[in-house]
Amino acid sequence: MDRPQTPSNKAKEAYFTASQGQLIWARFKKQKAAMVAAMVLITLILSGLFAPFLSPYDPTVAGRNKDYLNGAPQIPQFCDKNGCSLVPFVHPVTRERSIETNFRWVEKVNEDARVHMRFFVKGDDYHLFGFIPGNIHLFGMEEGKIHLFGTDSAGKDIFSRTLHAVWTSLQVGTIGVLISFVLALVIGGVSGYYGGWLDSVVQMITDAIRTVPAIPLFMAIAAFVPSEWSAETRFFFISMILGLIGWPTLARRVRTHLLTERNQEYVLAAQLCGASGAHIIRRHLLPSFTSYIIVDLVISFPYMVLSETALSFIGLGLKDPVNSLGVMLQNVTKADVLLNYHWYFIPVLFFITLVLAFVFVGDGLRDAADPYAETRK
Repeated sequence: MDRPQTPSNKAKEAYFTASQGQLIWARFKKQKAAMVAAMVLITLILSGLFAPFLSPYDPTVAGRNKDYLNGAPQIPQFCDKNGCSLVPFVHPVTRERSIETNFRWVEKVNEDARVHMRFFVKGDDYHLFGFIPGNIHLFGMEEGKIHLFGTDSAGKDIFSRTLHAVWTSLQVGTIGVLISFVLALVIGGVSGYYGGWLDSVVQMITDAIRTVPAIPLFMAIAAFVPSEWSAETRFFFISMILGLIGWPTLARRVRTHLLTERNQEYVLAAQLCGASGAHIIRRHLLPSFTSYIIVDLVISFPYMVLSETALSFIGLGLKDPVNSLGVMLQNVTKADVLLNYHWYFIPVLFFITLVLAFVFVGDGLRDAADPYAETRK
């Protein structure tokens, strides 16, 4: 007769029967900072993915407000001196140049008038996910325009540009990580499994690539990039270059793992059965390293985003009309912006949040994938 299981016995049974993925998730959930970072990261990814719907206007010149150049942010409110409203509103703003401010624009808020927001309104046309046409936006105004983060010198809405910039930077990071991921698996797998002179040659090439300084390399490449290239061509070119120089670190880790695993009994059994080297690497060796590969991929994302942002920031990467975080950060270096238009720094906060979210999630996954992490603390 079977004895009834106690809660502790059920917990032990669940632990010993859980898959590797379930164990990693259980350890990851215990890390509060990583969980918060994961929620922030998911929010940013969804905001970028649905940017055409969430943003009220086209982020390019086509959606600019020529009557509100370098305009300050407009914050919706529910109450003012005239009472409260169930629908958020803003006060209309009039602008004029003043002698006292060296003919700069001076904004005067009409607190006696209200312009109410509207939700799910028709606006500029867009293609959601790149192929679904639409013109419905989450919010807009009953008349005029609203700019939550203000506008830039061309009158383009910074809120709309920021959401699209987050998605562009994520796309560049994704393509770069995928290219480096494939190269790392192939090169690191071959080097670690076969060893010998082939491993020596591959490691010499890896060391040579690791020693190439990134900034001078991109400066040299930028000198040969045709000026007539479209924004899309430049986008894919930058993504490919980031991937081609980002694979050595992951390749080293794959190689190290395969060097220790290639002499295991299950590998010998597969060899005796006539399995090819490619089959053994693909079906036996790499799956035993899957969790660590996933962790490395997540950790690689912030470095790809940082690289794209740095290159675009110094003028070697993406350029207008492409909206990326690096392109938007170019504007904050101007002295006029530093002194007068502080809302240009809002995309900087999104950039910092995105990178930190990736870092915390990556650290959390790395600790969760290591079964001995808790015992070392």
